[in-house]
Amino acid sequence: MEYDPRPPVSIKFGTDGWRAIIAQDYTFDNVRACAASAAMYLQQHGLADRGLVVGYDARYASEDFAVAVAEVVAGYGIKVMLSSVLCPTPVVSYSIIDRHAGGGVVITASHNPWQWNGFKYKPDYGGSAAPEIVEQIEAPLPSLVGRKLPSVEVAEARKRGLVVDFDPRERYLAQLARLVDIGRLKAAGLRVCYDAMYGTGAGYFNALLDGGATSVTELHGYRNPIFPGMHAPEPIARNLADMAAEMASGAYDAGIATDGDADRVGIADERGTFIDQLQVFGLLAYYMLEYRGERGPIVKSITTTAMVERLGEIYGVPVHETKVGFKFLGPKMMATDALIGGEESGGYGFRGHVPERDGILAGLYMLDFVARSGKRPGELLAELYAKVGEHRYDRIDVAIREEQREAILARAAAARPDTVAGIKVSGIDTTDGFRFALDGKGWLLFRFSGTEPLVRIYTEVIGDAALVQRVLDEGRTILGL
Repeated sequence: MEYDPRPPVSIKFGTDGWRAIIAQDYTFDNVRACAASAAMYLQQHGLADRGLVVGYDARYASEDFAVAVAEVVAGYGIKVMLSSVLCPTPVVSYSIIDRHAGGGVVITASHNPWQWNGFKYKPDYGGSAAPEIVEQIEAPLPSLVGRKLPSVEVAEARKRGLVVDFDPRERYLAQLARLVDIGRLKAAGLRVCYDAMYGTGAGYFNALLDGGATSVTELHGYRNPIFPGMHAPEPIARNLADMAAEMASGAYDAGIATDGDADRVGIADERGTFIDQLQVFGLLAYYMLEYRGERGPIVKSITTTAMVERLGEIYGVPVHETKVGFKFLGPKMMATDALIGGEESGGYGFRGHVPERDGILAGLYMLDFVARSGKRPGELLAELYAKVGEHRYDRIDVAIREEQREAILARAAAARPDTVAGIKVSGIDTTDGFRFALDGKGWLLFRFSGTEPLVRIYTEVIGDAALVQRVLDEGRTILGL
Protein backbone atom coordinates (compact mmCIF):
# COMPACT_ATOMS: atom_id res chain seq x y z
CA MET A 1 0.00 0.00 0.00
CA GLU A 2 1.47 3.33 -1.05
CA TYR A 3 1.67 6.24 1.36
CA ASP A 4 -0.73 9.02 0.41
CA PRO A 5 0.80 12.24 1.75
CA ARG A 6 -1.39 14.96 3.16
CA PRO A 7 -1.71 18.04 0.98
CA PRO A 8 0.21 21.08 2.20
CA VAL A 9 -1.55 22.69 5.13
CA SER A 10 -3.33 25.98 4.58
CA ILE A 11 -2.26 28.14 7.51
CA LYS A 12 -5.15 30.40 8.49
CA PHE A 13 -5.13 32.70 11.51
CA GLY A 14 -8.32 32.68 13.58
CA THR A 15 -9.55 35.07 16.27
CA ASP A 16 -6.03 35.17 17.75
CA GLY A 17 -3.28 33.52 15.79
CA TRP A 18 -2.89 30.16 14.06
CA ARG A 19 -3.62 26.95 15.96
CA ALA A 20 -3.38 23.34 14.83
CA ILE A 21 -2.85 19.82 16.14
CA ILE A 22 0.76 19.05 17.00
CA ALA A 23 2.57 16.79 14.48
CA GLN A 24 -0.43 16.85 12.14
CA ASP A 25 -0.44 20.42 10.83
CA TYR A 26 1.47 22.06 13.67
CA THR A 27 4.98 21.13 12.56
CA PHE A 28 8.38 22.77 12.79
CA ASP A 29 8.33 23.52 9.05
CA ASN A 30 5.00 25.31 9.31
CA VAL A 31 6.03 27.24 12.41
CA ARG A 32 9.22 28.29 10.62
CA ALA A 33 7.14 29.54 7.70
CA CYS A 34 5.10 31.68 10.12
CA ALA A 35 8.34 33.00 11.62
CA ALA A 36 9.68 33.92 8.19
CA SER A 37 6.49 35.78 7.36
CA ALA A 38 6.69 37.68 10.65
CA ALA A 39 10.30 38.63 9.89
CA MET A 40 9.31 39.83 6.42
CA TYR A 41 6.50 41.90 7.92
CA LEU A 42 8.95 43.62 10.29
CA GLN A 43 11.29 44.41 7.41
CA GLN A 44 8.53 45.72 5.15
CA HIS A 45 7.25 48.09 7.84
CA GLY A 46 10.54 49.48 9.10
CA LEU A 47 10.32 47.60 12.39
CA ALA A 48 13.18 45.13 11.99
CA ASP A 49 15.72 47.30 13.85
CA ARG A 50 13.54 47.14 16.96
CA GLY A 51 13.69 43.35 17.14
CA LEU A 52 11.15 40.67 18.02
CA VAL A 53 10.12 39.32 21.44
CA VAL A 54 9.46 35.55 21.54
CA GLY A 55 7.75 33.69 24.39
CA TYR A 56 6.17 30.28 24.84
CA ASP A 57 3.69 28.39 26.98
CA ALA A 58 3.76 25.09 28.90
CA ARG A 59 2.58 22.84 26.06
CA TYR A 60 4.56 20.02 24.53
CA ALA A 61 7.82 21.26 22.98
CA SER A 62 6.74 24.91 23.06
CA GLU A 63 10.24 26.05 23.96
CA ASP A 64 11.62 24.11 20.97
CA PHE A 65 9.14 25.72 18.60
CA ALA A 66 10.12 29.10 20.10
CA VAL A 67 13.79 28.38 19.35
CA ALA A 68 12.85 27.47 15.76
CA VAL A 69 11.13 30.87 15.46
CA ALA A 70 14.20 32.61 16.88
CA GLU A 71 16.55 30.83 14.47
CA VAL A 72 14.54 31.83 11.39
CA VAL A 73 14.02 35.44 12.48
CA ALA A 74 17.75 35.67 13.24
CA GLY A 75 18.34 34.31 9.73
CA TYR A 76 16.69 37.47 8.43
CA GLY A 77 19.18 39.52 10.46
CA ILE A 78 16.62 40.56 13.08
CA LYS A 79 17.45 40.52 16.78
CA VAL A 80 15.29 38.20 18.90
CA MET A 81 14.62 38.70 22.60
CA LEU A 82 13.83 35.13 23.66
CA SER A 83 12.15 34.48 27.00
CA SER A 84 14.23 32.21 29.22
CA VAL A 85 11.11 31.00 31.09
CA LEU A 86 7.55 29.91 30.38
CA CYS A 87 5.77 33.12 29.52
CA PRO A 88 2.12 34.21 29.73
CA THR A 89 0.85 35.90 26.58
CA PRO A 90 0.18 39.23 28.39
CA VAL A 91 3.78 39.17 29.63
CA VAL A 92 5.00 38.96 26.03
CA SER A 93 2.59 41.75 25.08
CA TYR A 94 3.86 43.98 27.87
CA SER A 95 7.49 43.13 27.05
CA ILE A 96 6.98 44.36 23.46
CA ILE A 97 5.95 47.78 24.75
CA ASP A 98 8.47 47.82 27.60
CA ARG A 99 11.38 46.98 25.28
CA HIS A 100 10.10 49.05 22.31
CA ALA A 101 10.24 45.92 20.15
CA GLY A 102 8.89 45.77 16.62
CA GLY A 103 6.55 42.93 17.56
CA GLY A 104 6.31 39.61 19.30
CA VAL A 105 5.48 35.94 18.86
CA VAL A 106 3.96 33.62 21.44
CA ILE A 107 4.03 29.88 20.95
CA THR A 108 0.70 28.91 22.52
CA ALA A 109 -2.70 27.41 21.83
CA SER A 110 -4.15 29.32 24.77
CA HIS A 111 -7.18 27.38 26.09
CA ASN A 112 -7.31 24.63 23.43
CA PRO A 113 -7.07 20.92 24.38
CA TRP A 114 -3.64 19.42 24.94
CA GLN A 115 -3.15 18.11 21.38
CA TRP A 116 -2.97 21.66 20.03
CA ASN A 117 -0.33 24.34 19.81
CA GLY A 118 -0.27 27.69 18.11
CA PHE A 119 1.49 30.82 16.88
CA LYS A 120 0.29 34.27 17.99
CA TYR A 121 1.76 37.36 16.37
CA LYS A 122 1.67 40.57 18.42
CA PRO A 123 2.39 43.92 16.68
CA ASP A 124 4.44 46.73 18.16
CA TYR A 125 1.45 48.01 20.17
CA GLY A 126 1.39 44.76 22.17
CA GLY A 127 -2.14 43.61 21.33
CA SER A 128 -3.67 41.01 19.07
CA ALA A 129 -2.85 41.62 15.43
CA ALA A 130 -5.57 43.63 13.69
CA PRO A 131 -7.20 41.99 10.63
CA GLU A 132 -5.13 44.00 8.14
CA ILE A 133 -1.92 42.84 9.85
CA VAL A 134 -3.13 39.23 9.93
CA GLU A 135 -3.74 39.41 6.17
CA GLN A 136 -0.15 40.54 5.61
CA ILE A 137 1.24 37.74 7.79
CA GLU A 138 -0.91 35.12 6.04
CA ALA A 139 -0.35 36.24 2.45
CA PRO A 140 3.23 34.93 1.91
CA LEU A 141 2.69 31.64 3.76
CA PRO A 142 1.79 29.43 0.76
CA SER A 143 5.11 30.35 -0.85
CA LEU A 144 7.06 29.82 2.37
CA VAL A 145 5.76 26.44 3.56
CA GLY A 146 8.22 23.69 2.61
CA ARG A 147 10.81 26.14 1.33
CA LYS A 148 14.37 26.33 2.64
CA LEU A 149 14.38 29.43 4.80
CA PRO A 150 17.18 31.61 6.16
CA SER A 151 18.18 30.37 9.60
CA VAL A 152 20.96 30.76 12.14
CA GLU A 153 21.44 27.94 14.66
CA VAL A 154 20.53 29.31 18.06
CA ALA A 155 23.97 28.86 19.68
CA GLU A 156 25.58 30.76 16.83
CA ALA A 157 22.84 33.39 16.91
CA ARG A 158 23.54 33.96 20.61
CA LYS A 159 27.23 34.42 19.87
CA ARG A 160 26.41 37.04 17.24
CA GLY A 161 23.98 38.86 19.52
CA LEU A 162 21.05 38.01 17.24
CA VAL A 163 19.34 36.04 20.01
CA VAL A 164 19.35 37.47 23.52
CA ASP A 165 17.74 35.53 26.37
CA PHE A 166 15.81 37.52 28.96
CA ASP A 167 13.51 36.93 31.93
CA PRO A 168 10.43 39.16 31.54
CA ARG A 169 8.86 38.52 34.93
CA GLU A 170 10.32 41.26 37.13
CA ARG A 171 9.40 44.18 34.87
CA TYR A 172 5.92 42.81 34.23
CA LEU A 173 5.31 42.40 37.98
CA ALA A 174 6.46 45.98 38.49
CA GLN A 175 3.91 47.09 35.89
CA LEU A 176 1.11 45.32 37.75
CA ALA A 177 2.22 46.98 40.99
CA ARG A 178 1.77 50.36 39.28
CA LEU A 179 -1.82 49.48 38.36
CA VAL A 180 -2.98 47.80 41.58
CA ASP A 181 -2.26 48.72 45.20
CA ILE A 182 -0.35 45.55 46.07
CA GLY A 183 0.28 46.78 49.60
CA ARG A 184 -3.45 47.01 50.25
CA LEU A 185 -3.99 43.53 48.84
CA LYS A 186 -1.23 42.03 50.96
CA ALA A 187 -2.65 43.64 54.08
CA ALA A 188 -6.28 42.74 53.32
CA GLY A 189 -6.07 39.26 54.82
CA LEU A 190 -7.79 37.68 51.84
CA ARG A 191 -7.77 33.91 51.45
CA VAL A 192 -7.33 33.22 47.76
CA CYS A 193 -7.50 29.93 45.89
CA TYR A 194 -5.72 30.15 42.53
CA ASP A 195 -5.81 27.46 39.82
CA ALA A 196 -2.94 27.86 37.35
CA MET A 197 -4.38 25.01 35.23
CA TYR A 198 -0.82 23.69 34.61
CA GLY A 199 -0.20 26.85 32.61
CA THR A 200 2.06 29.86 32.48
CA GLY A 201 0.29 31.84 35.21
CA ALA A 202 1.84 29.63 37.88
CA GLY A 203 3.71 31.60 40.53
CA TYR A 204 2.55 35.10 39.62
CA PHE A 205 -0.09 35.61 42.32
CA ASN A 206 2.22 34.22 44.99
CA ALA A 207 5.06 36.45 43.77
CA LEU A 208 2.81 39.49 44.10
CA LEU A 209 0.84 38.73 47.27
CA ASP A 210 2.96 36.56 49.57
CA GLY A 211 4.54 38.18 52.61
CA GLY A 212 1.50 39.80 54.19
CA ALA A 213 -1.82 38.88 55.77
CA THR A 214 -3.26 37.63 52.46
CA SER A 215 -2.62 33.99 51.57
CA VAL A 216 -2.67 32.35 48.13
CA THR A 217 -3.14 28.60 47.72
CA GLU A 218 -2.05 27.58 44.23
CA LEU A 219 -3.46 24.51 42.45
CA HIS A 220 -1.92 22.82 39.39
CA GLY A 221 1.03 25.18 39.55
CA TYR A 222 3.44 22.98 37.64
CA ARG A 223 3.89 21.98 34.03
CA ASN A 224 1.90 19.05 32.68
CA PRO A 225 1.18 19.46 28.96
CA ILE A 226 -1.75 17.00 28.87
CA PHE A 227 -3.68 19.05 31.47
CA PRO A 228 -4.92 16.01 33.43
CA GLY A 229 -8.33 16.16 35.04
CA MET A 230 -9.69 18.82 32.71
CA HIS A 231 -11.02 18.85 29.16
CA ALA A 232 -8.78 21.81 28.35
CA PRO A 233 -7.00 24.62 30.24
CA GLU A 234 -9.99 26.92 29.78
CA PRO A 235 -11.13 28.61 33.03
CA ILE A 236 -14.79 27.63 32.91
CA ALA A 237 -16.81 25.59 35.39
CA ARG A 238 -16.37 22.14 33.81
CA ASN A 239 -12.57 22.42 34.05
CA LEU A 240 -12.42 23.79 37.60
CA ALA A 241 -13.75 20.88 39.64
CA ASP A 242 -10.62 20.72 41.80
CA MET A 243 -10.86 24.40 42.68
CA ALA A 244 -14.58 24.07 43.44
CA ALA A 245 -13.88 21.11 45.75
CA GLU A 246 -11.04 22.96 47.49
CA MET A 247 -13.26 25.97 48.13
CA ALA A 248 -16.50 24.17 49.05
CA SER A 249 -15.85 24.38 52.81
CA GLY A 250 -15.96 28.18 52.72
CA ALA A 251 -12.34 28.59 53.78
CA TYR A 252 -11.59 31.08 51.00
CA ASP A 253 -12.76 34.56 50.05
CA ALA A 254 -12.35 34.21 46.29
CA GLY A 255 -11.16 31.84 43.60
CA ILE A 256 -9.18 32.75 40.49
CA ALA A 257 -8.12 30.61 37.54
CA THR A 258 -6.16 31.50 34.42
CA ASP A 259 -6.01 29.57 31.18
CA GLY A 260 -3.00 27.95 29.55
CA ASP A 261 -1.33 31.21 28.52
CA ALA A 262 -2.89 33.30 31.33
CA ASP A 263 -4.65 35.80 29.11
CA ARG A 264 -8.10 34.68 30.28
CA VAL A 265 -9.51 34.51 33.79
CA GLY A 266 -12.18 32.54 35.61
CA ILE A 267 -13.62 33.66 38.95
CA ALA A 268 -15.31 31.66 41.72
CA ASP A 269 -17.20 33.05 44.68
CA GLU A 270 -16.47 32.35 48.35
CA ARG A 271 -17.98 28.84 48.12
CA GLY A 272 -16.25 27.89 44.88
CA THR A 273 -19.31 28.52 42.72
CA PHE A 274 -18.25 29.64 39.27
CA ILE A 275 -19.12 33.21 38.29
CA ASP A 276 -19.55 33.12 34.54
CA GLN A 277 -17.55 35.23 32.12
CA LEU A 278 -20.35 37.70 31.37
CA GLN A 279 -20.96 38.27 35.06
CA VAL A 280 -17.24 38.87 35.56
CA PHE A 281 -17.16 41.47 32.79
CA GLY A 282 -20.11 43.22 34.40
CA LEU A 283 -18.39 43.12 37.77
CA LEU A 284 -15.08 44.48 36.45
CA ALA A 285 -16.81 47.31 34.59
CA TYR A 286 -18.84 48.14 37.73
CA TYR A 287 -15.66 48.08 39.85
CA MET A 288 -13.93 50.50 37.50
CA LEU A 289 -16.88 52.89 37.32
CA GLU A 290 -18.23 52.78 40.88
CA TYR A 291 -15.37 51.79 43.18
CA ARG A 292 -12.44 53.36 41.32
CA GLY A 293 -14.50 56.29 40.05
CA GLU A 294 -12.96 56.10 36.58
CA ARG A 295 -14.70 57.07 33.35
CA GLY A 296 -14.17 56.10 29.76
CA PRO A 297 -15.71 54.06 26.98
CA ILE A 298 -16.44 50.36 27.34
CA VAL A 299 -15.71 48.03 24.42
CA LYS A 300 -17.48 44.68 24.18
CA SER A 301 -17.64 41.83 21.69
CA ILE A 302 -21.01 40.91 20.22
CA THR A 303 -21.10 37.71 22.31
CA THR A 304 -20.77 39.30 25.70
CA THR A 305 -23.06 40.88 28.25
CA ALA A 306 -25.71 43.55 27.85
CA MET A 307 -25.05 44.46 31.50
CA VAL A 308 -22.25 46.80 30.41
CA GLU A 309 -24.68 48.65 28.16
CA ARG A 310 -26.89 49.28 31.19
CA LEU A 311 -23.83 50.39 33.18
CA GLY A 312 -22.95 52.74 30.33
CA GLU A 313 -26.37 54.34 30.66
CA ILE A 314 -26.12 54.64 34.46
CA TYR A 315 -22.62 56.16 34.50
CA GLY A 316 -22.83 58.15 31.28
CA VAL A 317 -20.10 56.37 29.32
CA PRO A 318 -20.32 55.13 25.71
CA VAL A 319 -20.32 51.41 24.91
CA HIS A 320 -18.90 50.15 21.61
CA GLU A 321 -19.52 46.69 20.17
CA THR A 322 -17.16 44.71 17.90
CA LYS A 323 -16.78 41.33 16.29
CA VAL A 324 -15.36 38.53 18.42
CA GLY A 325 -11.65 38.64 19.22
CA PHE A 326 -9.18 41.12 20.60
CA LYS A 327 -7.96 41.72 17.07
CA PHE A 328 -11.14 43.82 16.87
CA LEU A 329 -11.49 44.83 20.52
CA GLY A 330 -7.89 45.99 20.97
CA PRO A 331 -7.82 48.48 18.08
CA LYS A 332 -11.21 49.85 19.18
CA MET A 333 -9.89 50.25 22.73
CA MET A 334 -6.91 52.19 21.43
CA ALA A 335 -9.03 54.34 19.11
CA THR A 336 -11.46 55.32 21.90
CA ASP A 337 -9.06 55.31 24.90
CA ALA A 338 -11.42 52.75 26.43
CA LEU A 339 -11.52 52.13 30.14
CA ILE A 340 -12.12 48.40 29.74
CA GLY A 341 -12.75 45.89 26.98
CA GLY A 342 -14.08 42.38 27.25
CA GLU A 343 -15.22 39.30 25.44
CA GLU A 344 -17.34 36.27 26.30
CA SER A 345 -14.37 33.92 26.52
CA GLY A 346 -13.13 35.47 29.78
CA GLY A 347 -10.64 37.90 28.24
CA TYR A 348 -10.54 41.45 29.60
CA GLY A 349 -8.23 44.36 28.78
CA PHE A 350 -7.69 47.60 30.69
CA ARG A 351 -6.62 51.17 30.02
CA GLY A 352 -3.06 52.01 31.05
CA HIS A 353 -1.76 48.52 30.36
CA VAL A 354 -1.81 46.71 26.99
CA PRO A 355 -4.72 46.61 24.49
CA GLU A 356 -4.93 42.91 25.12
CA ARG A 357 -6.41 40.34 27.49
CA ASP A 358 -4.59 39.86 30.77
CA GLY A 359 -5.97 37.19 33.10
CA ILE A 360 -3.47 37.94 35.85
CA LEU A 361 -4.32 41.64 36.00
CA ALA A 362 -8.06 40.88 35.76
CA GLY A 363 -7.70 38.54 38.75
CA LEU A 364 -5.84 41.18 40.74
CA TYR A 365 -8.52 43.76 39.96
CA MET A 366 -11.18 41.34 41.20
CA LEU A 367 -9.26 40.86 44.44
CA ASP A 368 -8.90 44.63 44.76
CA PHE A 369 -12.67 44.90 44.30
CA VAL A 370 -13.13 42.52 47.26
CA ALA A 371 -10.56 44.40 49.36
CA ARG A 372 -11.99 47.88 48.62
CA SER A 373 -15.61 46.86 49.16
CA GLY A 374 -15.21 44.52 52.12
CA LYS A 375 -17.58 42.18 50.27
CA ARG A 376 -16.97 38.78 48.76
CA PRO A 377 -17.73 37.98 45.10
CA GLY A 378 -21.21 36.56 45.71
CA GLU A 379 -22.24 39.73 47.53
CA LEU A 380 -20.72 41.90 44.81
CA LEU A 381 -22.67 40.05 42.13
CA ALA A 382 -25.89 40.67 44.07
CA GLU A 383 -24.95 44.37 44.27
CA LEU A 384 -24.40 44.50 40.52
CA TYR A 385 -27.72 42.77 39.84
CA ALA A 386 -29.50 45.32 42.02
CA LYS A 387 -28.29 47.99 39.56
CA VAL A 388 -28.70 46.26 36.19
CA GLY A 389 -31.08 43.30 36.70
CA GLU A 390 -30.32 39.59 36.86
CA HIS A 391 -28.68 38.50 33.62
CA ARG A 392 -28.15 34.76 33.02
CA TYR A 393 -25.86 33.27 30.39
CA ASP A 394 -24.68 29.94 28.98
CA ARG A 395 -23.12 28.54 25.84
CA ILE A 396 -22.97 25.13 24.22
CA ASP A 397 -20.24 24.04 21.82
CA VAL A 398 -21.09 21.43 19.20
CA ALA A 399 -18.21 19.67 17.44
CA ILE A 400 -18.72 19.49 13.69
CA ARG A 401 -17.01 18.00 10.65
CA GLU A 402 -15.80 20.39 7.99
CA GLU A 403 -18.26 18.97 5.46
CA GLN A 404 -21.16 19.95 7.77
CA ARG A 405 -20.16 23.59 7.95
CA GLU A 406 -21.89 24.90 4.81
CA ALA A 407 -25.20 23.22 5.58
CA ILE A 408 -25.22 24.54 9.16
CA LEU A 409 -24.30 28.01 7.94
CA ALA A 410 -27.13 27.90 5.42
CA ARG A 411 -29.66 26.92 8.09
CA ALA A 412 -28.46 29.74 10.35
CA ALA A 413 -28.64 32.29 7.54
CA ALA A 414 -32.15 31.18 6.56
CA ALA A 415 -33.52 31.13 10.11
CA ARG A 416 -36.28 33.68 10.70
CA PRO A 417 -38.07 32.47 13.83
CA ASP A 418 -40.99 34.58 15.05
CA THR A 419 -40.30 33.48 18.63
CA VAL A 420 -37.61 31.66 20.60
CA ALA A 421 -38.68 29.89 23.81
CA GLY A 422 -41.94 31.81 23.61
CA ILE A 423 -40.27 35.24 23.36
CA LYS A 424 -40.77 37.42 20.30
CA VAL A 425 -37.71 37.83 18.06
CA SER A 426 -37.39 41.59 17.68
CA GLY A 427 -34.32 41.80 15.45
CA ILE A 428 -31.44 39.94 13.79
CA ASP A 429 -27.80 41.08 13.78
CA THR A 430 -25.25 39.44 11.46
CA THR A 431 -22.18 41.45 12.50
CA ASP A 432 -20.39 38.25 13.56
CA GLY A 433 -22.56 35.15 13.36
CA PHE A 434 -26.32 35.38 13.76
CA ARG A 435 -27.74 37.14 16.83
CA PHE A 436 -31.48 37.17 17.51
CA ALA A 437 -32.76 39.89 19.86
CA LEU A 438 -35.40 38.54 22.25
CA ASP A 439 -37.72 41.52 22.75
CA GLY A 440 -35.80 43.19 25.56
CA LYS A 441 -35.33 39.92 27.45
CA GLY A 442 -31.98 38.84 26.05
CA TRP A 443 -30.46 37.33 22.93
CA LEU A 444 -29.55 34.08 21.15
CA LEU A 445 -26.47 33.85 18.92
CA PHE A 446 -24.97 31.26 16.54
CA ARG A 447 -21.32 31.51 15.55
CA PHE A 448 -18.56 29.24 14.26
CA SER A 449 -15.42 29.11 16.40
CA GLY A 450 -12.43 30.88 14.90
CA THR A 451 -9.96 28.44 16.48
CA GLU A 452 -11.62 24.99 16.62
CA PRO A 453 -14.06 22.88 14.51
CA LEU A 454 -17.06 23.95 16.59
CA VAL A 455 -20.32 25.78 16.22
CA ARG A 456 -21.19 27.78 19.33
CA ILE A 457 -24.69 28.58 20.54
CA TYR A 458 -24.87 31.41 23.08
CA THR A 459 -27.59 33.10 25.05
CA GLU A 460 -28.04 35.74 27.72
CA VAL A 461 -31.48 36.28 29.25
CA ILE A 462 -32.80 38.66 31.88
CA GLY A 463 -34.59 37.26 34.91
CA ASP A 464 -35.71 33.62 34.66
CA ALA A 465 -32.67 31.33 34.93
CA ALA A 466 -34.71 28.37 33.61
CA LEU A 467 -35.13 30.26 30.34
CA VAL A 468 -31.44 29.83 29.48
CA GLN A 469 -31.68 26.12 28.70
CA ARG A 470 -34.93 26.52 26.78
CA VAL A 471 -33.34 29.15 24.54
CA LEU A 472 -30.23 27.02 23.94
CA ASP A 473 -32.32 23.93 23.15
CA GLU A 474 -34.39 25.85 20.64
CA GLY A 475 -31.23 27.28 19.10
CA ARG A 476 -29.89 23.78 18.61
CA THR A 477 -33.15 22.76 16.97
CA ILE A 478 -32.98 25.72 14.57
CA LEU A 479 -29.50 24.61 13.46
CA GLY A 480 -30.56 20.97 13.12
CA LEU A 481 -28.06 19.85 15.73
